[in-house]
Amino acid sequence: MLTINCLGAGRWGPNLVRGFANLPDVRVHLVCDQREERLKVIRQRIAGIETTTDVEAAINDPSADALVIATPVQSHFELTRLALEAGKHVLVEKPLCGSVEECEELHRIAEQRGLVLAVGHVFLFNNGIRKVHELIHSGDLGRVHYIHATRTNLGPIREDVNASWDLAAHDLSIFDYWLDGPSLAVSARGECYLNPPIDDVVVASYRYANQVLACVHTSWMNPKKVREITIVGEKRMVVWNDMDLIEPVRVYDKSVDAGREENYADSFGASRMIIRDGDVLIPKIPAGEPLQSECRHFIDCILNQTEPVNNAAAATQVVRALIATDESIRQHGVEVGISQPADRRDSQIRELIAAGV
Repeated sequence: MLTINCLGAGRWGPNLVRGFANLPDVRVHLVCDQREERLKVIRQRIAGIETTTDVEAAINDPSADALVIATPVQSHFELTRLALEAGKHVLVEKPLCGSVEECEELHRIAEQRGLVLAVGHVFLFNNGIRKVHELIHSGDLGRVHYIHATRTNLGPIREDVNASWDLAAHDLSIFDYWLDGPSLAVSARGECYLNPPIDDVVVASYRYANQVLACVHTSWMNPKKVREITIVGEKRMVVWNDMDLIEPVRVYDKSVDAGREENYADSFGASRMIIRDGDVLIPKIPAGEPLQSECRHFIDCILNQTEPVNNAAAATQVVRALIATDESIRQHGVEVGISQPADRRDSQIRELIAAGV
């Protein structure tokens, strides 16, 4: 039986409390928030939960094995650092921190102390997202050409981070998971309509290895909630729609044969590439709540001393991409390179030398 304390009872925190409280081998002991009205809501929803406004008491609680942190981004570094130094395993909401240096420092502390540090990139536990990963890596789609994501809604409007940090962080973690590596460069534009200087609309294009282009449209001021990603491969195309609870993944047996042409009857002597238009396939996606799976995975990693899928290294790369996105917005859409970890840079240099570049 593991004991968990939770910091933050705002919009997302109660969901995490519920997720861990539903696990048979977990006891949620303390929920901490500085707003008593939020703690009252927790006590009403879950019987037997203790609450406190004392952050230090929640972190240093000798009965707690782990801490769950669902507070504003600017507090992530300090709270996570204190928790790790107190010997607690940590699941902290995304994004991990506001800077790469802070992310790397937390990663270093966790590794030195042999603690699990996981980040709340919950879509990595979505069965539809995992099915698309399977389709990509089976070769069923052929080489991936490009990806387009839309993540919009009317609110909730945040005051601590922009729409990219709030929403595109999800898509970047998904892209990195699907493509087995981080983005290399970004070109982005953003606008502040509601609460300057925070961008509530951001459109960004990320460049990945093998000429893969991944575009993301994020907004807090759209009339419709959309959570959809299209993947275009050389053999087939896929649409993942998180709002479709029955058929979230559709595989389109469509492609363009760039190596073949046919006569184009509408214009004398002209030709065009052959377009193959086949069936729409709907794979069966197992039922399951991603948040519950994320909570279960965190506990399993603690018990089995294994590295989480949503680990600090992957989360740090998302932060690198978000920082570069902000820089591109400041430069009015100029492409900005995304920094890479030292070991990855060394690997890339070796590859260039071996290729004679």
